[in-house]
Amino acid sequence: MASLRDVKNKIIGVKKTKQITKAMNMVASAKLRRAQQRIERFRPYADKFYEMLGDLASGADEGAHPLLEVRDEIKTVGLVVATSDRGLCGSFNHNVSRMARAVADARIAEGKAVKLYCAGKKARDYFRRRGYDIAVQYSGVMNDFDFGLAQEIGNTLIDSYLGGDLDEVVMVYGELVSLAKQEAKNLRILPIVQDEAGTAEAGGRSEYIYEPSVEGLLAELLPRFVKVQVYRGLLDTSASEHAARMTAMDNATRACDDMVDALTLVFNKTRQTAITRELMDIVGGAEALKG
Repeated sequence: MASLRDVKNKIIGVKKTKQITKAMNMVASAKLRRAQQRIERFRPYADKFYEMLGDLASGADEGAHPLLEVRDEIKTVGLVVATSDRGLCGSFNHNVSRMARAVADARIAEGKAVKLYCAGKKARDYFRRRGYDIAVQYSGVMNDFDFGLAQEIGNTLIDSYLGGDLDEVVMVYGELVSLAKQEAKNLRILPIVQDEAGTAEAGGRSEYIYEPSVEGLLAELLPRFVKVQVYRGLLDTSASEHAARMTAMDNATRACDDMVDALTLVFNKTRQTAITRELMDIVGGAEALKG
């Protein structure tokens, strides 16, 4: 049985760990509020952009812009994976990376080459350990980013697609469903298919008048559409990361409380055993003196 000093040191250590997890929970909660506000403000713009571009693309031919052309044969797939730079957020990063790996393995099984574009250290480390081809990595950028990061990633993807290095682009990221639920989601970004580009439901579709020509607008809006989708994925991933970390730290704090209770019980039993042993020694000594 452990000594009283050992049990007491364990209790002190668990209490210090609880202070850390509680502080991390509060920090994650504050960051989550900011990240949640960003994605909530951006979603209406992204949804309306999706709807408007769908209406615009539906009236154009595939040859109106290279980003609308669906290639006959897909040889190389670009896979954008968005995770966090830091851990301690439960299984969030693992779930996103595992879905991305499933997408990559499915494309490889079809005889296609896969190039990875990793945003976040956890995605980079996950695929580097497994020997995948990482074309571009963006490490240390997920803690504080703006639309400039989405522009950089989007321009890289567009240039590779137009140059023939990529025939398809898929993004895997974490979607914030609620504070208690974050889901890994995959979204095809390129090529932009008219039927998937945000068409509204029947009876609720808005009518738009475009100036100047549809082709001129597509040349301006399609590249921005790609960047908007990338930015939305990054914002969702950031909010999901903080929500997952807040939940993980809350669970860790409760686990510390349970450990302290269990160790306190062990401490009391150990102390009672020591007291009983001392009393027995005293009684035994007294009986020996009487004899």
